[in-house]
Amino acid sequence: MATTERKEYPIAMRLPAADVAMIDRAASLRGRSRTDFVRDAAVRAAEEVVMEQGLVRMSPEGFAAFMDVLSRPAAPVPEMVELAQRPAPWEPGYVEKR
Repeated sequence: MATTERKEYPIAMRLPAADVAMIDRAASLRGRSRTDFVRDAAVRAAEEVVMEQGLVRMSPEGFAAFMDVLSRPAAPVPEMVELAQRPAPWEPGYVEKR
């Protein structure tokens, strides 16, 4: 008899009514089912934790070069300077850019 590998695993949770209501509201706003919304949120959170724990390895020479770049004075980026000087949409003088 051939065995088949299981592809999905159920997860059960007990949640307060207020939490379920919030999840349902958010899922509805995204046009998703509760299951899809919770699964996506859990996977995103898990990926974030795993990425935070990632170890970066480099040679002493690579690390020295990395530190050299970080210790250089910052150079202004003209586009960022211009953007920071523009009035916000709620401020007087705002002109919409197209």
